[in-house]
Amino acid sequence: MRVNEIFCSLQGEGYHTGTPAVFIRLSGCNLHCPFCDTDHTAHRDMSALQIAEEATRHTPRIAIITGGEPSMQPLEELVDTLHNKGFRVHIETNGTLPLPDSLDWVTLSPKDLFLGPQASPTIGTADELKLLFDGVHEPHPYSHIATRHRFLQPVTTGQPARDITLAQQAAEYCIQYPGWRLSLQTHRYINIR
Repeated sequence: MRVNEIFCSLQGEGYHTGTPAVFIRLSGCNLHCPFCDTDHTAHRDMSALQIAEEATRHTPRIAIITGGEPSMQPLEELVDTLHNKGFRVHIETNGTLPLPDSLDWVTLSPKDLFLGPQASPTIGTADELKLLFDGVHEPHPYSHIATRHRFLQPVTTGQPARDITLAQQAAEYCIQYPGWRLSLQTHRYINIR
């Protein structure tokens, strides 16, 4: 598998904000979002066992597989190996490709608002839906996707005044449409990975 990095930190967004986890960032993506902050070319080749063994060097027993788009790579063996090492396995996905049934938590972050219908999610269920908010595109309700939690997350622009405005606008949207909850990238506020 093509691995960008493996590191330990706190989940900075969504339902599990503040939870210690091991992040397994896989390299490569089938979409090209203009706001993406991941280098999709850098990677090292590792087997599922090597990835799981490196993850066990860290204390948390939640592994979050992210990317890029992790579902571009064969995940079944990695999920099974992580389970065998005692991990609860989460994934962060754009939802355009199939996922293994054995995942413990699915965070769906669709990108079709920004990239058009070719980026529409094809999965029908997720534990949480995390929609990026840019202040330009009206959030789509995604009522056809079964999910227990819906989060609206302002994009980070690198311009502090603009970031605050977007967070305020997203908060106002959540107040107006209470089916949504606000998610802030807390790891950026406290300057951790």
